[in-house]
Amino acid sequence: MTNTEDQYLLFLEILSESDNTTDLSYVVSNTVQLCSKKTVNQFGARFIPVFYYVNFLLSYLGNGLVLFIIYKYEKLNTVTNIFLLNLVLSNILFAFSLPFWATYHLSEWIFGMALCKMVSSAYFIGFYSSILFLTLMTFDRYLAVVHAVAAAKSRKRAYAIIASVTVWCISIVASVKELVLQNVWKSPFNGLMCDESGYPEDTMERWRLVSYYQQFLLFFLLPLFMVMYCYISITVRILSTRMKEKCRAIKLIFVIIFTFFACWTPYNIVILLRAIQISSKSEEYDSCSDSESLDYALYVTRNIAYLYCCISPVFYTFVGKKFQSHFKRLMATKIPCLKRHISLSSQSTRTTSQRTPHSAYE
Repeated sequence: MTNTEDQYLLFLEILSESDNTTDLSYVVSNTVQLCSKKTVNQFGARFIPVFYYVNFLLSYLGNGLVLFIIYKYEKLNTVTNIFLLNLVLSNILFAFSLPFWATYHLSEWIFGMALCKMVSSAYFIGFYSSILFLTLMTFDRYLAVVHAVAAAKSRKRAYAIIASVTVWCISIVASVKELVLQNVWKSPFNGLMCDESGYPEDTMERWRLVSYYQQFLLFFLLPLFMVMYCYISITVRILSTRMKEKCRAIKLIFVIIFTFFACWTPYNIVILLRAIQISSKSEEYDSCSDSESLDYALYVTRNIAYLYCCISPVFYTFVGKKFQSHFKRLMATKIPCLKRHISLSSQSTRTTSQRTPHSAYE
């Protein structure tokens, strides 16, 4: 429940009681500022549903294609494929919730209490696990390239399964709050709402602060530092080899780091500002204009961050020669006229991959 609606309901309660009492304790000397946020809600109703539906379609097309290629051409006997499968499943789980939220922003929550809790939990479990699996895959790639000899002994199937189960457990624990606090309630402004409610406002604010700092520290700063460290180390390693196409590999690494940073940083800065706003009790900072600006920023930056969850399989699959070859084979079976050309290019790809190390970065 938002602060505006809390203030409004408190105002109605005081107004109804004021007819039957002369207690002067009801008189307040401070001005209570009510922010309707009507324009913000209208902006969200127009912008968010379209973006959510686009994200949903892109995610299911991209991740579905990767899942089909893994099923048809690969086996789950390698660490990379196990991590990739889990990343795809986490993205699909996250995207599953988007049509529900798109419909919610268009009108009100029409799916009931059980789905409110389930969709909210699936949304955050998929979101958090996607970030962690991206980080885990980056770390695994770092081990395979920088510590190839030592990693050959430890990078076994059991290691991948244990690491994947750990990621899912962390994501589920981090999302328990949604399962407990999400409820359906009737708003005087917007009808049925699926939102955090049912507890005192001080308790809700503390939980919001925990969520915001958890998001910023555990699911942004830590992954960002790990991704940057791993890819910088990989770049140094590649530069020290005689790899023929090292310039292309370094450009690819730069694109991955830049995209990760560009998609995630604005959203998490807004999250941090939102946490500071909640922590601050000064009236000067908590003005309507500041609150509305953060709401607009949150709408835009959050969807940019979510878009990365949809396009991430492209960076972690089709940039590699092996998955490019699988994709070409798949296209050859669906479009016969391309079969001869694709078979020739695939043969060339196999020859190149046999001659050069670290082919995943070529």
